[in-house]
Amino acid sequence: MSRRITRLIHHPYRAPAGFEAVPPAVHKASTVIFPNVAALRARDWRSKAGYTYGLHGTPTTFTLEERIATLEGGRHCVLAPSGLAALALVNLALLRAGDELLLPDNVYGPSKDLARSLLDGWGIAHRLYDPLDAGALAAAIGPRTRLLWIEAAGSVTMEFPDVRGLVRVARAQGLTVALDNTWGAGLAFDPFDLGEGLRVDVSMHALTKYPSGGADVLMGSVTTVDPALHERVLLAHMRLGLGVGANDAETILRALPTLELRYDAQDRAAREIAAWLQRQSAIRRVLHPALPGSPGHEHWAGLCTRAAGLFSVLFDEGVEPARVDAFVDALKLFRIGYSWAGPVSLAVPYDLSSMRRDRSALPGTLVRFSIGLEAVEDLKADLAQALAAIG
Repeated sequence: MSRRITRLIHHPYRAPAGFEAVPPAVHKASTVIFPNVAALRARDWRSKAGYTYGLHGTPTTFTLEERIATLEGGRHCVLAPSGLAALALVNLALLRAGDELLLPDNVYGPSKDLARSLLDGWGIAHRLYDPLDAGALAAAIGPRTRLLWIEAAGSVTMEFPDVRGLVRVARAQGLTVALDNTWGAGLAFDPFDLGEGLRVDVSMHALTKYPSGGADVLMGSVTTVDPALHERVLLAHMRLGLGVGANDAETILRALPTLELRYDAQDRAAREIAAWLQRQSAIRRVLHPALPGSPGHEHWAGLCTRAAGLFSVLFDEGVEPARVDAFVDALKLFRIGYSWAGPVSLAVPYDLSSMRRDRSALPGTLVRFSIGLEAVEDLKADLAQALAAIG
């Protein structure tokens, strides 16, 4: 090697083995180097015993997958570029043309849109069901139904479903059960041990939310227990070319040790603020699973002791939507933006007319709050001044 650039690229120095530190190392690669052709041909990309290509895993992504599997109480995990990508991955791995899936009526909006657009165009039908009425679920299951999605708690309107009852009915009908466990974050309840011998088959998690905690990473995960089910998810994952960046994986690995501390702090703050808002004259109803009277509270109480820092309020019907928008605009500490679980509190008004089949139980205009890590008294003062501003 006479040229310096060649010596630079093929430099013989290797750092000594045995370096240990608190944070996992960050490994970036597309190409993975093999010692010889025999090793290249012998290595199986589906096994975490070795490495084949950056898209199939590095030490950094394997470490994050194993830690998320532990958090969820599962055995196998794959990472996706976002929570919505993880939702789509489950559907594409487990459904074929002619199949049908069931979605709760209060499901995450983009999940419903995915079913109505792409899945419907590919010959995969869907139906909506009432997540609070497990007894009625059996009637919604048809001969083509293959997959049941559960969301706990429901998106925006925060109803907490009868998770055990829904799983019990699905088991009796031979359905695969997938849970959006983003709200629970692996802490509120154990999706793979619901008690009474019940568990879900798949736990999807938007790592964008609590595992990240910084409002700066997009990522999702799919966790399973059954090896055959994991194989189906893994094959679809490979064929779709899904991958995540090492720096994003590092960011979540760095945040995971504080996950429980942040979750519990935001839970306590949200309950205090939600209870305070119940006493404000302009507020008709507060929707928070841990509050008695909130839809599905009894289901939450039978399964959980924790709740996320997320809730919604319904303004009195006399407060027109324009005044609700003015209230949100008047907030100073609460910022306006989608997502949740970051350090900054958020507020977003929603039009339920396009989101629910039956609005009779939820009259009025809704605002969803995500409670961050600010001081509770400061957040109450901000809400109070915004309520005063709209009279």
